Amino acid sequence: MLSAKKKQSLINKYKKHDKDTGSAEIQIAILTEEIKELTKHLKDHKHDHSSRRGLLKKLGERRRLMRYLESDNHESYLSLIEALKIKPLKREAKVEVLTDEEKEEVEEEKK
Repeated sequence: MLSAKKKQSLINKYKKHDKDTGSAEIQIAILTEEIKELTKHLKDHKHDHSSRRGLLKKLGERRRLMRYLESDNHESYLSLIEALKIKPLKREAKVEVLTDEEKEEVEEEKK
């Protein structure tokens, strides 16, 4: 569990304005610290399955927040992953659905 001092220092480091306590950047930073602590705990206690489930829930929540931040404020997303030293999100290649007319245009361009 993250101590109140540690949490407050993370809030002070990543806040956008004086009264900011819950922006996506702060939530991601807090979740990252909690994930680090849980990972360290699970290295010593391999059979603690309830903590492992909690870790997976925190990872999912952080991933959702990062996805939101990436689409909302890309510059902030990039600076945050650099500051926290976490991997950027994996993005699946988007499959384009072409209409029949577009398919014909692509085939004509190939010729």
